[in-house]
Amino acid sequence: MARYSKASGRKVKRAMHERKRGTLRSGSSGKKVTSRKQAIAIGLSEARRSGAHVPRKKAAKKKPSGRRSGAKRSGAKRSGAKRSSSRS
Repeated sequence: MARYSKASGRKVKRAMHERKRGTLRSGSSGKKVTSRKQAIAIGLSEARRSGAHVPRKKAAKKKPSGRRSGAKRSGAKRSGAKRSSSRS
């Protein structure tokens, strides 16, 4: 089975033409779309809403932020220091 249906290809094609003409607008803000990737995303989103076969969106990978991991490490050091002082 094909990854994308013909209908989804047509929606993306239409979105790309609108972007080239300068008539493609994004969601609630209504700003003009100039990005190729954004135009494709809008086309696929419309295809999903209309029921065309489009693969699932890939889940975003969660990266631990630098601040959090650093805070955890410093907390572990402190708790280790407390234990050693309580033993002696």
